[in-house]
Amino acid sequence: MKFQFKWCVWALTLGACSLLAAPALRAQDREHVVSTQDLQKDVQKAAQTRQGNEAAVRELFRSDAAQNTLKSAHVDYQKVDKAVGQLSDEELAKLAERSRQVEKDFAAGTMSDRDILIIVIIGVLVIALVAALR
Repeated sequence: MKFQFKWCVWALTLGACSLLAAPALRAQDREHVVSTQDLQKDVQKAAQTRQGNEAAVRELFRSDAAQNTLKSAHVDYQKVDKAVGQLSDEELAKLAERSRQVEKDFAAGTMSDRDILIIVIIGVLVIALVAALR
């Protein structure tokens, strides 16, 4: 008798749970506020932005002035390159913005090699600090 009572309670509990879960399962069939295509586009855009920012920073560090500065400071370019990939999106965006501005200023002739050397040293220090803190 006790055995049958336990089965009845178990069956009723299971039935009640399935009735309560049915509307929630049907609600998942509806379109979400943000479509998966929009989410995918946002992810792709963020990845492209990050790649562009990394390219801008790496381009600055590949310049002759930057390479000479790294050599004179006994800093391996490979370590700097690796550290660039470890920066957060926000840190990378700030450094990329500065890198692009340096490139523009240098191309326009408003910056000297000495100015670039100072900026490269500051950039290396920032990257080293960020990499050390992680």
